[in-house]
Amino acid sequence: DDLNMIRAGFRSLLAENDRFRVLGDSGEPRAAIEAIGKARPDVVLLDISMPGLSGLDAIALIREVHPAAKVIMLTHHEGESFVTQALSAGADGYLSKDSERAELFLAIESVHRGNPFISPKVAGGLLRHGSSKDPGAGVATRIEGLTPREREVFQLLALGKSNKEIAKALEMSLGTAKKHRENLQRKLDCHSTAEMAILAIREGLMGA
Repeated sequence: DDLNMIRAGFRSLLAENDRFRVLGDSGEPRAAIEAIGKARPDVVLLDISMPGLSGLDAIALIREVHPAAKVIMLTHHEGESFVTQALSAGADGYLSKDSERAELFLAIESVHRGNPFISPKVAGGLLRHGSSKDPGAGVATRIEGLTPREREVFQLLALGKSNKEIAKALEMSLGTAKKHRENLQRKLDCHSTAEMAILAIREGLMGA
């Protein structure tokens, strides 16, 4: 999680239970992935909206450095499309930050035993939306079709970054950054920074 107070709160909460031991925390996704490869925790609690790399894209990278890790998405985003994306990407659990502490403990123990866990609050939303046609399904499908690199570019575009800033941040040529912008505008049918920002927030790729 990129918020210090949130991480401190979860550390304190988990310290109350002698069944758990916190091996580390980080607000920077890529540094966290490196640390996970070294510490090799049994369970990873992972937010979705973070700077530089979405938690959705971090799942695969975590699997590369520590295949046995169980991953629980712990986020305030409860929309159907990114719940589906997280589970499709390999998350073992999905928990709302609004959950009670007992539910957090239950989720950790459940995925550690090899059983998937979805917060009842989140699962209820999936069941309600699943009974009717979701008008945003087409957009969700397009989001799911983005490559990890395209998702990174999309996040930066949604933040209002220029092609030059994106090229520098992602260590690519200016021409490549421009090409990614053109491809994303076509794929997502978004033709302004405002449209991209609204879509990114709605789909859980950046915080509101």
